[in-house]
Amino acid sequence: MSEPDRPTFDIAVPSTDPEKKDQDKPKANGDIKGKGKEDGGKEDDVSDMSEEDLQLKAELEMLVQRLKEPDTNLYLPALESLRTLIRTSTSSMTSVPKPLKFLRPFYEEMGKIRDSWEEGLKEQRSLLASILSVLAMTYSDTGKRETLFYRLLSESTEAPGLWGHEYVRHLAAELGEEYNSNYASELDADLGGVEKPEGLKYTTEQLKALSLELVTFFLKHNAEADAVDILLELENIQEIVELTDDKNFERVCRYMVSCVPLLVPPDDSAFLETASKIYAKYDRYPEAIALAVRLNSPSLIRQYFEAPKNPVMKKQLAYFLARAQIPLHWVHTAEGTESEEEEQPPTQEEEVLDCLGNVKLSTHFRNFGKAVGVEEPRALEDIYKSHLEPNRTTQTADSARQNLASTFVNAFVNAGFGNEKLMVNAAEGQSWIYKNKDHGMMSATASVGLSLLWDTESGIDHIDKYTYSPEEHIKAGALLATGIFHAGIRTESDLAYALLEEHVDSKSLSLKLSAINGLGIAYAGSGRKDIAEKLLPHVADETNTMEVAAMAALALGFVFVGSGDGEIASAILQTMMEREESQLASEWTVFICLGLGLIFLATQEDSEPTVATLKVIEHPIASIAETIVDVCAYAGTGNVLKVQQMLHLCAEHADKAKKETSDGDAAPVAAEGEGPAAAAVADAEGDVNMSGEATAQPVTAPTGGEAGASAAAGGDSEGEDKDKEEKDKVDSLKYQAFATIGIALIAMGEDVGAEMALRQFQHLMTYGDPVIRKSVPLALGLISASNPQLSILDTLSKYSHDSDLDVAINSIFAMGLVGAGTNNARLAQMLRGLATYYAKEPDCFFMVRIAQGLVHMGKGTIGINPYFNDGQVMSRTAVAGLLATIVSFTDARKFVLDKHHWQLYWLVTAMYPQFLITLDEELEEKPVTVRVGQAVNTIGLAGTRHGISGFQTHQSPVRIGTGERAELGTNEFFPYQSVLEGLVILKKNEQYDAEDTQN
Repeated sequence: MSEPDRPTFDIAVPSTDPEKKDQDKPKANGDIKGKGKEDGGKEDDVSDMSEEDLQLKAELEMLVQRLKEPDTNLYLPALESLRTLIRTSTSSMTSVPKPLKFLRPFYEEMGKIRDSWEEGLKEQRSLLASILSVLAMTYSDTGKRETLFYRLLSESTEAPGLWGHEYVRHLAAELGEEYNSNYASELDADLGGVEKPEGLKYTTEQLKALSLELVTFFLKHNAEADAVDILLELENIQEIVELTDDKNFERVCRYMVSCVPLLVPPDDSAFLETASKIYAKYDRYPEAIALAVRLNSPSLIRQYFEAPKNPVMKKQLAYFLARAQIPLHWVHTAEGTESEEEEQPPTQEEEVLDCLGNVKLSTHFRNFGKAVGVEEPRALEDIYKSHLEPNRTTQTADSARQNLASTFVNAFVNAGFGNEKLMVNAAEGQSWIYKNKDHGMMSATASVGLSLLWDTESGIDHIDKYTYSPEEHIKAGALLATGIFHAGIRTESDLAYALLEEHVDSKSLSLKLSAINGLGIAYAGSGRKDIAEKLLPHVADETNTMEVAAMAALALGFVFVGSGDGEIASAILQTMMEREESQLASEWTVFICLGLGLIFLATQEDSEPTVATLKVIEHPIASIAETIVDVCAYAGTGNVLKVQQMLHLCAEHADKAKKETSDGDAAPVAAEGEGPAAAAVADAEGDVNMSGEATAQPVTAPTGGEAGASAAAGGDSEGEDKDKEEKDKVDSLKYQAFATIGIALIAMGEDVGAEMALRQFQHLMTYGDPVIRKSVPLALGLISASNPQLSILDTLSKYSHDSDLDVAINSIFAMGLVGAGTNNARLAQMLRGLATYYAKEPDCFFMVRIAQGLVHMGKGTIGINPYFNDGQVMSRTAVAGLLATIVSFTDARKFVLDKHHWQLYWLVTAMYPQFLITLDEELEEKPVTVRVGQAVNTIGLAGTRHGISGFQTHQSPVRIGTGERAELGTNEFFPYQSVLEGLVILKKNEQYDAEDTQN
């Protein structure tokens, strides 16, 4: 049908909408049958009520009327009837109880009635105030907090819980609001909490007394989180110690500890201290001492260590303190030692001292290796698997460099087993040492120490012959090896100090540096004054080179890590102030800053005077030192404000200079040490160099000779001045590298913060200057050490192909850190691919080999993650070793990739076996059934939940990786500590019956 032929109709459209029928109208507070309440429909409302409701409403109105009567004798019975009706009323979860609903119109009237009563009617006034407090829940305007007002006005001695759970929660919320809005700001310390600040209704004493009543109710009704929260708001958390009982203390403590990363000082320390007191109250000393170690409090550690009467429990605590590398003199006084302290700790028995000194660690570790079938030495080809490398090239890189890489790989892979064939068990005259040159010989000799890690007896025998070598580098390596195999072991004979002490003053630079570093590694965390006396003169002596002063300062940082020792800090500061500018410009100065930072590791506000002093120094190194000390002080705290501060530092940009080319065009200037491709990044306008100089292939950084030749060709002084100016700008931004690493250092203690930091790193990598881009991979390596998360591996894999070789080198090293000791197959495959990709790039190829060694560290039994005890406690010595190695990689071409590759051995302080070995009460190894699975967070969840998921059942000893947790498979034994990790002593369960469990 054509368009004009179609019929048309007129439709009338009314100007107003038709009125809705009754059933279409929305019901106001109506029930499901449509019997709604309209504004004027009071009669309807009444008629909708059931007879019971009408009777209740009439009764309540009559009771309110009685309160207006002149006869005072009627008041008390009426109020008691009201109280009974309110308390006994039942309600659904979604509606208000009926008595409260019906009394709501009389709320203001009842308040006036109470005010009109005489002061003499004390009991009646109190009871009415209690009723008004409950009514205020449904009536009062927001912000008036009348529930709290009437509760305190009533001065009632009745427990608030009698009015129901919802009332208590409402009261707690108002209590917290009141304290925060008025009291927290008004109160001065000298008021003592009893006086009433001007213009406020209550004393703090009243508020705190009420909070304790609420806490008692919460703890009895499985609301531990609410109890802790209200005491946190009232800054009164220490009171919870007396209120806990043996049924709820564990849930309270676990919740409190989980809150710590989210709190600001001093609340975080108060929470840890309070939780440790609760644990100690119920004889849970392993948990109490773990929190004391987190606080780094010598007095608390000593108190909890001396508290248990059971000698076996004392040994278990000693194993824990040995793992945490706590200074021995905090809990033990050696015989004949004179101390300035008034109260010396007692002299411990020999068995306890063996546990405290980790003396048997090597024996246990080797037995563990046998049990899991990895005691046989691994050959280099087993690690490299070069036959699997795609497109394998026949051309080999510099053989001395390859041999050096193999030295490190062999040492890391066979660490602790003492049976590898290249060095320790090499045939006479066939030692691998002589296949290296100069400084390579030093690293090769030191690798003997890593192979014999923790084995002090065999170590001395093996290394002794090298100490008499005429070759200086070999002798220096032997001194470093002596420090390495004593790492974390405290023997009575104290051989490491005896052997290294004399060489600290040696005239030979390499011997002096090795002895200083050996002492730093061997005695990390020991806090020994005799080592300070030995090393401090080398820091202060201005005739020493910056290299010696820096290594002495760093060794002191290792030994006194986290101690906040003012004497050593001021000595290092003095050196920085007195040195000339040209000396401070040395690349070694950054290690002086790190030594200073390590002294204040995780001490938070204690570092502030030092940071203030650093502001006085005008040299650019001061900003680096300030940044390092700041981030070290807040290491592992998850402090959001500090992370923001570091991000602000990273956001600063230098004015990008452009140097004029001969034809007058402006060309971008690449930062120092960058390849030509990095010039595109350095270009302020974002122009990409399309001349073909930067290709997808790896770009070789210019060597010193090439750089010198090109400078000579450029010739004129004006060009050199501009180059110098550009270099100064790069140097002035160097602190950004440490700010980037600092974000990881601060955030690594807390899961949410760590995840957020990963997102920030992506932004920094995209928009940051070259100095930041170089540091981001190192930060990723630190935040996830020995924890190969897939997302991080993929990110690092991408960065490892970066056109800027410095970024690529650091990314490859970070891949080694992330996979350290995990034998991760995916990561091993990535590294094999990189070995082919960088086959003609000696620096990158060397780093790929090192990373392969790290991934297979200890044949998959040794990790470098600084967190232990179920991820709750941070090992300060481990952080020191990781940080020192990472800082050297901020300028890898001057340190590890040059002659100072021995700096990789700083990782030794972070290396520790990832095992669970169960012992009986005689400290003999005892195989038992254990379940190992992924750790599950059960804090704050109802009921008793499994702490692990996807578990497998094994016989101990077993490997416990990062993020894993173990549980005993049966009730045949009770562990002396609840966290099954490291060395755990078991007690036989006398009631256990194997037949019962089978039936």
